[in-house]
Amino acid sequence: MINDLILKNIARHISLDKEETACFISSLKQRKVSKKEFILQGEEVCKYINFVHSGTLRAYYLDKAGKESTIMFAVSDWWITDIFCFINQQPAMLTIEAVEESIIFQLSKDELDRLYIKIPKFERFFRVIFQNAYIREQLRTIQNLSLSAEERYHIFLNKYPQVVKQVTQKQIASYLGITPEFLSTIRGHKHKK
Repeated sequence: MINDLILKNIARHISLDKEETACFISSLKQRKVSKKEFILQGEEVCKYINFVHSGTLRAYYLDKAGKESTIMFAVSDWWITDIFCFINQQPAMLTIEAVEESIIFQLSKDELDRLYIKIPKFERFFRVIFQNAYIREQLRTIQNLSLSAEERYHIFLNKYPQVVKQVTQKQIASYLGITPEFLSTIRGHKHKK
């Protein structure tokens, strides 16, 4: 059921001929995941990078006390993985779960390495994907250091409106590094303005 969405995502950065497209498609594994189903759990080796065809996924870190810290969300047309553990084939530091019923396409590390050899332009594609992820995380770190929680919340609302509709307030608070109660206060201020 490979549709044009993932191919359009690829085409933003590289062009593939029919043979290359067929090779890429054959390297993917389609997976339907239920709400709250885990794609990756801490301590499992991270074997896949995931493309979200439909639905919403969430990656979070679970500390020793059981507190969740949301690292990122991924909606339709986004890629998600535990990048460090995927590249190094080590046990995951993050848990990735479906926020809602989702369809994803998974690309294993072995298949990715084969693509790099067979179709070298995929190195460019994933370099851009990984660069963009690094840039996003660097900006988020700077915002966490320099902006108030309210400012970060408004940036989140403006930048990721499609995510806001799919996730809980508790998950948004976790992403922003604040309590759900404080997020409720911030949201109350917004409605009063």
